[in-house]
Amino acid sequence: MLRLATIAADCQSLPATFSRLMNRLQTLLLLTWTAGSLLFSVPTSFADEPDERFVKWGKTYEDDILPIIRSRCLECHSGEQADGEFDLAKFADGKSAVAAGDAWDRVARRVRQNEMPPQGSPGLNDSQKSRFHRWVDSRPGEDLCKQIASDETQAWYKGNVMSRRLTASEYSNAVKHLTGQPLLATEVPPSDGAGGEGFDTVGDALFTSPIHLEAYLSVADRVIDAAIAKQLGGNSPDGTKLIPTLPKSIDGSSSLDDHQAARETLRKFARRAWRRPVGDDEVQRLMQLYERVAATGTPFTSAIGQPLKAIMVSPHFLFVVESEPVESGVQRITPHQLATRLSLLIWSSIPDEALLEKADSGQLYEDDVLRSEIKRMLAAPKARGLGENFGLQWLGLRNFGEVKPDSKLFPEFNSELASDMREEAVAMVTAIFRDDAPLTDLIAARYAFVNGRLASHYGIELPSDAPWQRVDLPDGKRGGVITMASVLTSASYPRRTSPVLRGRWLLDELLGARVPPPPPNIPALEESGEATATTLTMRQRLEVHRQNPDCASCHDRMDPLGFGLENFDAIGRWRSLDHDLPIDATGKLPSGETFDGPEQLKSILMNRSDEFQKHFVRKLLGFALGRDLNKFDMCVVDDCLKALKENGGRSSLLIEKIALSYPFQHRFFK
Repeated sequence: MLRLATIAADCQSLPATFSRLMNRLQTLLLLTWTAGSLLFSVPTSFADEPDERFVKWGKTYEDDILPIIRSRCLECHSGEQADGEFDLAKFADGKSAVAAGDAWDRVARRVRQNEMPPQGSPGLNDSQKSRFHRWVDSRPGEDLCKQIASDETQAWYKGNVMSRRLTASEYSNAVKHLTGQPLLATEVPPSDGAGGEGFDTVGDALFTSPIHLEAYLSVADRVIDAAIAKQLGGNSPDGTKLIPTLPKSIDGSSSLDDHQAARETLRKFARRAWRRPVGDDEVQRLMQLYERVAATGTPFTSAIGQPLKAIMVSPHFLFVVESEPVESGVQRITPHQLATRLSLLIWSSIPDEALLEKADSGQLYEDDVLRSEIKRMLAAPKARGLGENFGLQWLGLRNFGEVKPDSKLFPEFNSELASDMREEAVAMVTAIFRDDAPLTDLIAARYAFVNGRLASHYGIELPSDAPWQRVDLPDGKRGGVITMASVLTSASYPRRTSPVLRGRWLLDELLGARVPPPPPNIPALEESGEATATTLTMRQRLEVHRQNPDCASCHDRMDPLGFGLENFDAIGRWRSLDHDLPIDATGKLPSGETFDGPEQLKSILMNRSDEFQKHFVRKLLGFALGRDLNKFDMCVVDDCLKALKENGGRSSLLIEKIALSYPFQHRFFK
């Protein structure tokens, strides 16, 4: 009961915030239109001398848009009594349409919100809407780099970043870095769903269930008690001391009494946990809980534990709440909110003291300071969070190991080997950013990260007890993500390899070239029939399968890529035979390009490195923003790609460009 009372008392400090959070779950209200004359702005370049871009834009209006206006809009929007004072009859040609300038954004806004045409009037079909919005969005001179999607446009361009709870990974890391106590395997909250660009950082996919609340309460109980006991035992590092200065009643050299020590402890701990300065009123509410417990004669270390636990089950800790500013509209987030966004991106955890100090001083707004902090954070051990959280989700390995290879066919595969395979993926992605390596090393690195057990699995000579290390490779058979055992195993079936799954993985996850799902009623590759299964290689069996014309169009794209990886068995070991028959790892793409084996396949993929880099940048930006991308984000993608091209593909520049970008540092507030 005391714990529940604590949560209830703490929540009283957030009535406005939680009201807004709940409002986000309601259907958005349509915006009302304020009566008044429209002010049309004339682009200077068009007014002074014709600009070919505007001339072309006007010509498109005459050809594609004006017929829609005449057939669907003029009945209500013409003359002095035009509805909403939108007299669209004025725009009878391209020149007058160009002169209207920003007015078309207002028209488009109402169309997107289904306010135009009104109910009962002939509406626009999908083709007409698409043409109209495409024309409006192509207006020359728009500076999309300094805009983000707002409440007015989100029906068309989703851009609002919802206040959300910490993901399971972020919560686990935050608890460890805050208290020095790692979560037990049984304490990790339920895994989260994915949204947006395919990541669990999307607010509308992060539900909070009773199971989560029970986990949060249980964790707070255990880790606070354990951390205090560890500190009193003299085994706690300075950075994780929950009680910064013990009171005189415990430490005779201290100058603080119990009350003073409690106040200092709660202020400092809440600041770290809540990622911002803590108000005197908030400290006083926490002190009331401490005093209530201490008044019963409870020792200091037990009494202080109660408000410390309250801090950890507070929404201020559990949620990424970007509180509303006084003014609505698009606003720059506060330095402390920026620090939180940055630490969640790089560390999947909360800011440390150094980052909070930069936020306190406002220096984090300075580009050079932000770059310096990014460099420091990428070099820190906590940057593993980027490889573990972003990396595993990007590679489709977050749930690696849930579907296991057949134990009879592959007795070598066990939980220890699976853990090593997973760790290799984390180490690779982490190192790309930590070492500022070229992004294309993710495709064609001539090195790998292994320990003794994984090295043996790969046929690399290392002692069986060798620790994790980077090893150079003699050739291109391995290296990069496509030849990692975790990827190869996850893109196989329990009893065999799958060139189809592997080829599809390369297209979907590496190149961003989406492959549609198979047509209905298409049978799976035949597994039965002992003669077929034992006398034909996988390639030969797929050739039979691909004779179906309904399958050929997609399989001609996927299968050749997968064939290039057939030298790896279903758990990623190198092989030269399949059913005692030689492996044929050649492939021919629809473009006519041919290759033989994984080394030449990587060369083919490197020829498409532009596609890979663009897809990777989109995924990283979507992870950082925690939402779907939209047209306003394309400037960030373009800036990242330009930086890669001009700086030898240095991967750390992606973090810099994203952190310095307009959408990362701004948000629309209602």
